[in-house]
Amino acid sequence: MSAIKKNRRIDTAKAVIICCSALMREILQVNKINGWDHFEVQCISAELHNYPQKICAAVQSLIDQAVAQEQQVFVAYADCGTGGLLDAMLQAQHIERIPGAHCYEFYAGIDQFNTFHEAELGTFYLTDFLVRHFDRLVIKGLGLDRKPELEPLYFGHYKKLLYIAQSRDEKLQIQAKQAAARLGLDYQYHFSGSGDLGQSLKKFNAQIALKQI
Repeated sequence: MSAIKKNRRIDTAKAVIICCSALMREILQVNKINGWDHFEVQCISAELHNYPQKICAAVQSLIDQAVAQEQQVFVAYADCGTGGLLDAMLQAQHIERIPGAHCYEFYAGIDQFNTFHEAELGTFYLTDFLVRHFDRLVIKGLGLDRKPELEPLYFGHYKKLLYIAQSRDEKLQIQAKQAAARLGLDYQYHFSGSGDLGQSLKKFNAQIALKQI
């Protein structure tokens, strides 16, 4: 799995953030807001969410590259269906990752996400990234463009679509409403910004600073 490299890396920092491509825009935005130009950001295709058994190997490949360059590593990747295998792999190498089972959880914040989950178990979640790529990752990714008869199998138990937004983009809100209508679900909107993602990156940045003292 090839990686997309962003951000100039300062040799004295030697730090890399390994992430899902679904988070890259927000990570780069957090870096820009904080004036951090010392992170190298490498990402893995978000399409692996449909193949969670491949996530660990893809993350490990980028870790191996970082270790070979003596870089400090932070993994901005949730469990995303690996069933704890990603955590076990990272713990064995003493590498931290952002806490949470999925991006909806750390974008909304754990407490707020639990509130959403308890209010309606049958909720389908979208983020900015998933709204932008709804047709490619959801409709085509699940094969619904070829076999629409599968839609009740995938979405029959859902009642609501909740858009957890990282931006206040009105066009994305319209697209999210259209996605809800496409699936026959009630629509709800919640603005979260970068959520716990920003705090986790700030923690990683602080750890780097301490190691360079």
